[in-house]
Amino acid sequence: MVDYTEPLPAAKTRRLRVAQGLVLLFHVTGFMGLAFTKNPDFYLRFTPLTLLLTALLLLLFQRERNASFWGFCITVVLLGIGVEFIGVNTGRIFGHYSYGDTLGFKLFDAQPFVGVPPLIGLNWLVLTYVCGMLARYLPLPELPRILLAALLMVGLDLCLEPVASQYDFWHWSANVIPFQNFRDWFIVACVLQMLFNRTTFPKVNPLVPLVYLTQLLFFFLLGTIK
Repeated sequence: MVDYTEPLPAAKTRRLRVAQGLVLLFHVTGFMGLAFTKNPDFYLRFTPLTLLLTALLLLLFQRERNASFWGFCITVVLLGIGVEFIGVNTGRIFGHYSYGDTLGFKLFDAQPFVGVPPLIGLNWLVLTYVCGMLARYLPLPELPRILLAALLMVGLDLCLEPVASQYDFWHWSANVIPFQNFRDWFIVACVLQMLFNRTTFPKVNPLVPLVYLTQLLFFFLLGTIK
């Protein structure tokens, strides 16, 4: 278990406060725009930018970005895109669904295939990284830590799914979210968390708790007022 109580130097503390303020600004602005304005499409167009900026901020607070770290990032992005490609084209993973336009342009979006936005791979990376870091706050053996992190990932998806169709993230066949989606999310999350735990790089990032909490509340609150 890493000691997360170790104080940051003053300069790093200031940078952390700025980064936390930016994360809050992205999400509060987006929430207010989606929930309380007559033109939510204007705010939806910034979804890819928000995800990219959040990932960049997390990256800035990752210590020792070594070859193992970059290998982990690339592997998770590719695996994320891969399972989503299989999912949207076969229904054998997650169920029958297709992506809308909110996450941006799609790869392989030509007959006979159904396209997948590459940003979904980045989303898998951010979730795997954030939830893996959070699970390390507890002094758990590897297997319980993997299971806890996977449950944290599924918990965020539980909050996201009720609003995903409304905001054109993705759409389920017959507008029914199948249990298969959550089951397969948990399985894929466990695989990615095993990779996270077995990859050697410093697993400390002070920005992680706020990112997870902010995203969880963002989608949960949208779901309560949709």
